[in-house]
Amino acid sequence: MHNPLRSEADVFRLVVVIVGAGALVVGLTLLTRPVYGVLLTAALIGVGVGFAWWGSRGSEPRSVAAPRSTDSTRRILVVANQTAAGPELLAEIRNRCRGVDCEVLLVSPALVGSRSQHWASDIDAGLDRARERMGRSVTALQGVGVDVRAEVGDPDPNMAIEDALRVFPADEIVISTLPPGESRWLEHDVVERTRREVDLPMTHVVVDLAGEHAAVVSR
Repeated sequence: MHNPLRSEADVFRLVVVIVGAGALVVGLTLLTRPVYGVLLTAALIGVGVGFAWWGSRGSEPRSVAAPRSTDSTRRILVVANQTAAGPELLAEIRNRCRGVDCEVLLVSPALVGSRSQHWASDIDAGLDRARERMGRSVTALQGVGVDVRAEVGDPDPNMAIEDALRVFPADEIVISTLPPGESRWLEHDVVERTRREVDLPMTHVVVDLAGEHAAVVSR
């Protein structure tokens, strides 16, 4: 689930709708009786909740634009959070960059503790945790000569991927998750949605933070 208010334009439109609805309720109340104003308010609230729920689902079929680079540099978009500093993921990136001119963008979607925190945009703790993991990963990759930069992305991993592809012409995507049964991303179909929506080679790296093994599944 992602926050439907993803830009200042979205917030502005919401404010306009709220002001217009309020004016309509006041006008109806003044022209008729207060009970009609109450009924209209209840109806408008119901419609608003319905649209907010529908807009926050984020599961509509879509195709994410993935512009390609025009030079010889191999660009890899890596999406990871809890596993961002996992040794298996770092080894996968090093292997893919070995012997080629390579550029990596690591995106760590901010972790959100609860739905109420998400809607209130109270995600400071999630941002701090994401930055900490990214810092360890960037240090490790730069230590072996990989050109890498990192940024915190949208709490919704699929939206974070879409946002990143607007500014980073990736040649492939690497998504790293915890094992099945432990990964919320797998529960929310993040990997399969990426396969369906993005026309790029994708590799899924499963990192077991409690063990010593990982599985790599390529498209």
